[in-house]
Amino acid sequence: MFGTLGMPELLIILAIVILIFGVNKLPKLGKGLGEGIRNFKDSVKQGQNEAKEPESPAPSETVDPK
Repeated sequence: MFGTLGMPELLIILAIVILIFGVNKLPKLGKGLGEGIRNFKDSVKQGQNEAKEPESPAPSETVDPK
């Protein structure tokens, strides 16, 4: 249904984005998108690292006989 996007399609999408957001807001939009992607990648890496580490057993609770 949706094939690969070619150059004409990307240019049309870019023109629509410029019309909607304006030229001044595009850098902020790109920065926000980049930070979101970076945070997502960091979360995925953190989740993989936690999955690889074996869980240590919880210390047993002992009652002090005083």
